Amino acid sequence: MREVETVGILTSGGDAPGMNAAIRAVVRTALASGMKVKGIKRGYAGLLNNEIIDMDSKMVSEIARLGGTILFTARCKEFETKEGQQRGAQILKDNGIDGLIVIGGDGSFRGAQKLSALGINTIGIPGTIDLDINCTDYTIGFDTAVNTAMSAIDKIKDTSTSHERCSIIEVMGRNAGYIALWCQMANGADGILIPEREEFNEQDLVDSIMHNRSKGKTHHVIINAEGVGHTNRLARRIEAATGIETRATVLGHIQRGGSPTARDRVTAATMGGYAIDLLHRGETNRVICLKDGKYVDFDIDEGLAMEKTIDEYQFLISRLMSMY
Repeated sequence: MREVETVGILTSGGDAPGMNAAIRAVVRTALASGMKVKGIKRGYAGLLNNEIIDMDSKMVSEIARLGGTILFTARCKEFETKEGQQRGAQILKDNGIDGLIVIGGDGSFRGAQKLSALGINTIGIPGTIDLDINCTDYTIGFDTAVNTAMSAIDKIKDTSTSHERCSIIEVMGRNAGYIALWCQMANGADGILIPEREEFNEQDLVDSIMHNRSKGKTHHVIINAEGVGHTNRLARRIEAATGIETRATVLGHIQRGGSPTARDRVTAATMGGYAIDLLHRGETNRVICLKDGKYVDFDIDEGLAMEKTIDEYQFLISRLMSMY
Protein backbone atom coordinates (compact mmCIF):
# COMPACT_ATOMS: atom_id res chain seq x y z
CA MET A 1 0.00 0.00 0.00
CA ARG A 2 1.23 3.49 -0.85
CA GLU A 3 0.77 6.72 1.01
CA VAL A 4 -1.57 9.22 -0.62
CA GLU A 5 -0.23 12.69 -1.48
CA THR A 6 -3.25 14.36 -3.11
CA VAL A 7 -6.79 13.78 -1.90
CA GLY A 8 -9.91 14.28 -3.97
CA ILE A 9 -13.33 14.67 -2.37
CA LEU A 10 -16.81 14.50 -3.84
CA THR A 11 -20.41 14.28 -2.68
CA SER A 12 -22.73 12.01 -4.62
CA GLY A 13 -26.39 11.03 -4.72
CA GLY A 14 -28.94 12.71 -2.46
CA ASP A 15 -27.64 15.56 -0.31
CA ALA A 16 -27.72 15.29 3.47
CA PRO A 17 -27.19 17.84 6.26
CA GLY A 18 -23.67 17.40 7.61
CA MET A 19 -21.97 16.81 4.27
CA ASN A 20 -20.34 20.24 4.52
CA ALA A 21 -19.04 19.44 8.00
CA ALA A 22 -17.44 16.31 6.56
CA ILE A 23 -15.90 18.29 3.68
CA ARG A 24 -14.46 20.79 6.14
CA ALA A 25 -12.94 18.03 8.29
CA VAL A 26 -11.43 16.28 5.28
CA VAL A 27 -9.85 19.44 3.89
CA ARG A 28 -8.39 20.71 7.13
CA THR A 29 -7.20 17.31 8.39
CA ALA A 30 -5.60 16.55 5.04
CA LEU A 31 -3.80 19.91 4.91
CA ALA A 32 -2.58 19.42 8.48
CA SER A 33 -1.20 16.03 7.40
CA GLY A 34 0.77 17.56 4.54
CA MET A 35 -1.58 16.44 1.75
CA LYS A 36 -3.02 18.49 -1.08
CA VAL A 37 -6.80 18.56 -1.53
CA LYS A 38 -8.88 18.85 -4.68
CA GLY A 39 -12.64 19.20 -4.70
CA ILE A 40 -14.71 17.49 -7.38
CA LYS A 41 -17.98 19.27 -8.13
CA ARG A 42 -21.28 17.50 -8.90
CA GLY A 43 -20.21 14.00 -7.92
CA TYR A 44 -19.20 11.46 -10.54
CA ALA A 45 -20.85 13.57 -13.25
CA GLY A 46 -18.51 16.42 -12.39
CA LEU A 47 -15.57 14.03 -12.33
CA LEU A 48 -16.27 12.95 -15.89
CA ASN A 49 -16.55 16.64 -16.86
CA ASN A 50 -13.23 17.39 -15.13
CA GLU A 51 -14.86 19.87 -12.72
CA ILE A 52 -11.96 19.74 -10.28
CA ILE A 53 -10.73 22.62 -8.10
CA ASP A 54 -7.92 23.14 -5.60
CA MET A 55 -9.17 23.52 -2.04
CA ASP A 56 -7.63 25.38 0.87
CA SER A 57 -8.55 26.01 4.48
CA LYS A 58 -10.29 29.31 3.81
CA MET A 59 -12.70 27.71 1.32
CA VAL A 60 -14.25 25.55 4.04
CA SER A 61 -14.43 28.23 6.74
CA GLU A 62 -17.89 28.50 8.32
CA ILE A 63 -19.46 25.77 6.18
CA ALA A 64 -20.12 23.22 8.97
CA ARG A 65 -23.36 25.00 9.90
CA LEU A 66 -24.71 24.93 6.34
CA GLY A 67 -27.05 22.30 4.94
CA GLY A 68 -26.54 20.82 1.49
CA THR A 69 -23.05 20.50 -0.01
CA ILE A 70 -20.77 23.25 -1.31
CA LEU A 71 -19.42 20.77 -3.87
CA PHE A 72 -22.94 20.16 -5.24
CA THR A 73 -24.17 16.68 -6.04
CA ALA A 74 -25.65 14.77 -8.95
CA ARG A 75 -26.44 11.30 -10.18
CA CYS A 76 -24.53 9.91 -13.14
CA LYS A 77 -25.68 7.04 -15.35
CA GLU A 78 -22.51 7.19 -17.43
CA PHE A 79 -20.38 6.33 -14.42
CA GLU A 80 -22.28 3.06 -14.03
CA THR A 81 -20.59 1.85 -17.23
CA LYS A 82 -17.12 0.31 -17.41
CA GLU A 83 -16.04 2.97 -19.88
CA GLY A 84 -17.20 5.77 -17.61
CA GLN A 85 -15.38 4.29 -14.64
CA GLN A 86 -12.14 3.90 -16.59
CA ARG A 87 -12.37 7.47 -17.85
CA GLY A 88 -13.05 8.71 -14.33
CA ALA A 89 -10.00 6.90 -12.96
CA GLN A 90 -7.81 8.37 -15.70
CA ILE A 91 -9.09 11.90 -15.03
CA LEU A 92 -8.21 11.49 -11.35
CA LYS A 93 -4.71 10.32 -12.26
CA ASP A 94 -4.28 13.15 -14.77
CA ASN A 95 -5.07 15.59 -11.94
CA GLY A 96 -2.57 13.93 -9.62
CA ILE A 97 -5.30 12.58 -7.34
CA ASP A 98 -4.23 9.27 -5.83
CA GLY A 99 -6.80 9.11 -3.03
CA LEU A 100 -10.55 9.81 -3.21
CA ILE A 101 -13.10 10.33 -0.43
CA VAL A 102 -16.70 9.74 -1.48
CA ILE A 103 -19.51 11.07 0.73
CA GLY A 104 -22.84 9.50 -0.12
CA GLY A 105 -24.90 6.33 -0.02
CA ASP A 106 -24.57 2.75 -1.23
CA GLY A 107 -24.74 3.70 -4.91
CA SER A 108 -21.89 6.16 -4.41
CA PHE A 109 -19.84 3.46 -2.69
CA ARG A 110 -20.26 1.12 -5.63
CA GLY A 111 -18.59 3.78 -7.76
CA ALA A 112 -15.80 3.99 -5.19
CA GLN A 113 -15.36 0.20 -5.44
CA LYS A 114 -14.77 0.45 -9.17
CA LEU A 115 -12.23 3.26 -8.82
CA SER A 116 -10.35 1.32 -6.16
CA ALA A 117 -10.03 -1.62 -8.56
CA LEU A 118 -8.60 0.83 -11.11
CA GLY A 119 -5.81 2.00 -8.83
CA ILE A 120 -7.34 4.92 -6.89
CA ASN A 121 -7.29 4.63 -3.10
CA THR A 122 -10.92 5.20 -2.10
CA ILE A 123 -12.68 5.77 1.22
CA GLY A 124 -16.45 6.05 1.69
CA ILE A 125 -18.22 8.23 4.26
CA PRO A 126 -21.93 7.40 4.75
CA GLY A 127 -24.02 10.49 4.08
CA THR A 128 -27.74 9.90 3.61
CA ILE A 129 -30.86 10.94 5.51
CA ASP A 130 -32.36 7.49 4.88
CA LEU A 131 -30.10 5.58 7.34
CA ASP A 132 -30.18 2.72 4.84
CA ILE A 133 -26.50 1.77 4.60
CA ASN A 134 -26.33 -1.73 6.03
CA CYS A 135 -22.89 -1.71 7.63
CA THR A 136 -23.35 1.35 9.85
CA ASP A 137 -25.67 2.17 12.72
CA TYR A 138 -25.71 5.84 11.72
CA THR A 139 -25.44 7.93 8.58
CA ILE A 140 -24.71 11.65 8.35
CA GLY A 141 -27.91 13.64 7.93
CA PHE A 142 -30.37 11.30 9.61
CA ASP A 143 -30.66 13.20 12.89
CA THR A 144 -31.28 16.54 11.19
CA ALA A 145 -33.85 15.04 8.83
CA VAL A 146 -35.73 13.37 11.68
CA ASN A 147 -35.78 16.59 13.71
CA THR A 148 -37.03 18.54 10.69
CA ALA A 149 -39.80 16.02 10.08
CA MET A 150 -40.68 15.86 13.78
CA SER A 151 -41.04 19.65 13.98
CA ALA A 152 -43.24 19.73 10.87
CA ILE A 153 -45.45 16.94 12.20
CA ASP A 154 -45.89 18.78 15.52
CA LYS A 155 -47.19 21.78 13.57
CA ILE A 156 -49.54 19.64 11.51
CA LYS A 157 -50.86 18.07 14.72
CA ASP A 158 -51.75 21.53 16.01
CA THR A 159 -54.01 22.32 13.05
CA SER A 160 -55.29 18.74 12.91
CA THR A 161 -56.39 19.09 16.55
CA SER A 162 -58.14 22.39 15.86
CA HIS A 163 -60.18 20.88 13.02
CA GLU A 164 -60.61 17.41 14.60
CA ARG A 165 -59.05 15.83 11.53
CA CYS A 166 -57.03 12.79 10.65
CA SER A 167 -53.67 13.54 8.98
CA ILE A 168 -51.68 11.13 6.84
CA ILE A 169 -48.11 12.45 6.73
CA GLU A 170 -45.51 11.06 4.34
CA VAL A 171 -41.85 11.28 5.31
CA MET A 172 -38.79 10.47 3.22
CA GLY A 173 -36.50 7.45 3.48
CA ARG A 174 -36.52 5.89 0.02
CA ASN A 175 -37.01 2.15 0.66
CA ALA A 176 -36.28 2.37 4.39
CA GLY A 177 -38.66 3.21 7.22
CA TYR A 178 -36.27 4.65 9.81
CA ILE A 179 -37.43 8.28 9.57
CA ALA A 180 -41.05 7.11 9.78
CA LEU A 181 -40.38 4.89 12.81
CA TRP A 182 -38.51 7.58 14.71
CA CYS A 183 -41.19 10.18 13.96
CA GLN A 184 -43.94 7.82 15.01
CA MET A 185 -42.26 7.38 18.38
CA ALA A 186 -41.21 11.03 18.77
CA ASN A 187 -44.52 12.57 17.67
CA GLY A 188 -46.88 10.09 19.27
CA ALA A 189 -48.60 9.15 16.04
CA ASP A 190 -51.54 6.76 15.90
CA GLY A 191 -50.02 4.48 13.29
CA ILE A 192 -47.09 3.85 11.01
CA LEU A 193 -46.66 2.39 7.53
CA ILE A 194 -43.14 1.29 6.57
CA PRO A 195 -41.83 -0.84 3.68
CA GLU A 196 -40.13 -3.28 6.07
CA ARG A 197 -43.57 -4.42 7.28
CA GLU A 198 -45.61 -5.40 4.25
CA GLU A 199 -48.33 -7.04 6.33
CA PHE A 200 -50.10 -3.67 6.71
CA ASN A 201 -53.85 -4.11 7.07
CA GLU A 202 -55.86 -1.02 6.22
CA GLN A 203 -58.84 -2.23 8.21
CA ASP A 204 -56.66 -2.47 11.34
CA LEU A 205 -55.73 1.18 10.82
CA VAL A 206 -59.37 2.17 10.42
CA ASP A 207 -60.31 0.19 13.54
CA SER A 208 -57.52 1.88 15.52
CA ILE A 209 -58.66 5.35 14.49
CA MET A 210 -62.27 4.57 15.40
CA HIS A 211 -61.23 2.99 18.71
CA ASN A 212 -59.23 6.07 19.69
CA ARG A 213 -62.08 8.36 18.61
CA SER A 214 -64.49 6.37 20.81
CA LYS A 215 -62.23 7.10 23.77
CA GLY A 216 -62.49 10.83 23.14
CA LYS A 217 -59.49 11.48 20.91
CA THR A 218 -60.35 14.27 18.50
CA HIS A 219 -57.41 14.12 16.08
CA HIS A 220 -55.30 11.37 14.51
CA VAL A 221 -51.90 11.27 12.84
CA ILE A 222 -50.58 8.43 10.68
CA ILE A 223 -46.94 8.41 9.54
CA ASN A 224 -46.42 6.93 6.09
CA ALA A 225 -42.96 6.12 4.71
CA GLU A 226 -41.94 7.20 1.22
CA GLY A 227 -41.28 3.55 0.31
CA VAL A 228 -44.96 2.76 0.92
CA GLY A 229 -46.29 5.88 -0.81
CA HIS A 230 -49.85 6.43 -2.13
CA THR A 231 -50.45 8.93 0.68
CA ASN A 232 -53.20 10.92 -1.05
CA ARG A 233 -55.04 7.77 -2.05
CA LEU A 234 -54.80 6.40 1.50
CA ALA A 235 -56.19 9.65 2.93
CA ARG A 236 -59.25 9.40 0.68
CA ARG A 237 -59.88 5.80 1.71
CA ILE A 238 -59.50 6.55 5.42
CA GLU A 239 -61.97 9.43 5.17
CA ALA A 240 -64.46 7.25 3.32
CA ALA A 241 -64.15 4.44 5.87
CA THR A 242 -64.24 6.57 9.04
CA GLY A 243 -66.28 9.63 8.08
CA ILE A 244 -63.49 11.76 9.60
CA GLU A 245 -62.08 14.59 7.50
CA THR A 246 -58.64 13.37 6.45
CA ARG A 247 -55.80 15.36 4.91
CA ALA A 248 -52.61 14.14 3.24
CA THR A 249 -49.28 15.95 3.63
CA VAL A 250 -46.09 14.95 1.84
CA LEU A 251 -43.18 16.64 3.65
CA GLY A 252 -40.78 16.05 0.76
CA HIS A 253 -37.40 17.71 0.33
CA ILE A 254 -37.73 20.01 3.33
CA GLN A 255 -36.21 17.05 5.19
CA ARG A 256 -32.97 17.28 3.19
CA GLY A 257 -32.23 20.90 4.03
CA GLY A 258 -31.45 23.01 7.05
CA SER A 259 -28.56 23.55 9.40
CA PRO A 260 -27.26 20.18 10.64
CA THR A 261 -27.66 19.20 14.28
CA ALA A 262 -24.71 18.86 16.64
CA ARG A 263 -24.84 15.09 16.22
CA ASP A 264 -24.54 15.33 12.44
CA ARG A 265 -21.75 17.91 12.60
CA VAL A 266 -19.69 15.95 15.11
CA THR A 267 -20.25 12.60 13.37
CA ALA A 268 -19.31 14.13 10.02
CA ALA A 269 -16.16 15.75 11.41
CA THR A 270 -15.06 12.52 13.08
CA MET A 271 -15.62 10.46 9.94
CA GLY A 272 -13.84 13.07 7.81
CA GLY A 273 -10.76 12.94 9.99
CA TYR A 274 -10.88 9.14 10.09
CA ALA A 275 -10.98 9.03 6.28
CA ILE A 276 -7.74 11.02 6.06
CA ASP A 277 -6.10 8.72 8.61
CA LEU A 278 -6.97 5.73 6.43
CA LEU A 279 -5.60 7.34 3.27
CA HIS A 280 -2.48 8.42 5.14
CA ARG A 281 -1.86 4.73 5.86
CA GLY A 282 -2.44 3.82 2.21
CA GLU A 283 -5.77 2.06 2.79
CA THR A 284 -8.30 1.68 -0.01
CA ASN A 285 -11.82 0.39 -0.67
CA ARG A 286 -12.90 1.12 2.91
CA VAL A 287 -16.13 2.56 4.28
CA ILE A 288 -16.24 4.31 7.66
CA CYS A 289 -19.02 3.20 10.00
CA LEU A 290 -20.40 3.91 13.44
CA LYS A 291 -20.94 0.49 14.97
CA ASP A 292 -21.98 -0.17 18.58
CA GLY A 293 -20.88 3.33 19.52
CA LYS A 294 -17.42 3.09 17.94
CA TYR A 295 -15.99 4.39 14.68
CA VAL A 296 -14.69 1.50 12.59
CA ASP A 297 -14.06 0.74 8.93
CA PHE A 298 -15.01 -2.16 6.69
CA ASP A 299 -14.04 -3.28 3.24
CA ILE A 300 -16.69 -1.72 0.98
CA ASP A 301 -17.52 -5.11 -0.55
CA GLU A 302 -18.08 -6.55 2.93
CA GLY A 303 -20.05 -3.51 4.10
CA LEU A 304 -22.47 -3.52 1.17
CA ALA A 305 -23.09 -7.27 1.64
CA MET A 306 -24.26 -6.82 5.25
CA GLU A 307 -27.94 -6.91 6.15
CA LYS A 308 -29.84 -4.37 8.21
CA THR A 309 -33.38 -4.44 9.55
CA ILE A 310 -35.70 -2.24 11.55
CA ASP A 311 -35.15 -2.51 15.31
CA GLU A 312 -37.81 -5.03 16.33
CA TYR A 313 -38.09 -3.71 19.89
CA GLN A 314 -38.55 -0.11 18.74
CA PHE A 315 -41.19 -1.20 16.27
CA LEU A 316 -43.04 -3.18 18.97
CA ILE A 317 -42.97 -0.23 21.36
CA SER A 318 -44.21 2.12 18.64
CA ARG A 319 -47.17 -0.19 17.97
CA LEU A 320 -48.01 -0.52 21.64
CA MET A 321 -47.90 3.24 22.21
CA SER A 322 -50.31 3.86 19.33
CA MET A 323 -52.94 1.61 20.90
CA TYR A 324 -53.50 3.62 24.05
